[in-house]
Amino acid sequence: MSYLIAVGTSNGENVDLKFGEVREFYIYRVDGKDVKLEETREAERNATNTSSNSGGVAEGTQSCSKGSCGSAQASGCGGNGQGCSGPGEVQGRVEVIGDCRCVVCKKIGFQAQKQFEKKAISVFDVECSVSEALEKITSYYYKIDNRQSLRKTEG
Repeated sequence: MSYLIAVGTSNGENVDLKFGEVREFYIYRVDGKDVKLEETREAERNATNTSSNSGGVAEGTQSCSKGSCGSAQASGCGGNGQGCSGPGEVQGRVEVIGDCRCVVCKKIGFQAQKQFEKKAISVFDVECSVSEALEKITSYYYKIDNRQSLRKTEG
């Protein structure tokens, strides 16, 4: 059974981007223990899938002035833990990689994690080389898929 892994990387070598920083995801196809770069996908296919609460700000930018988002007690973006527009802000990015089994980034925020959880997509927050991340994740899934123990064996 093959599956896809989406990776947030700036250069194809290191997992070095937060989920919100990714401009294009590197999509790897895994078949057993064989891993191949399948394609790259733009993080947002169109701007209509992103925030609609930008308050007249130019497309692709957000107003983060006091009172522009968050609650009355919060000031600026992220004051209430939802960024400027909460779950809607990440929904377009999640849809782009909705066919992947997991997503690997340097950091994946709470709202994105909730969206991935609804789609049964695993998230991995790591900061290492792409090859190391893929090796560990594919080994993990191989063991799960083949009903092998995840415990390390001595020997």
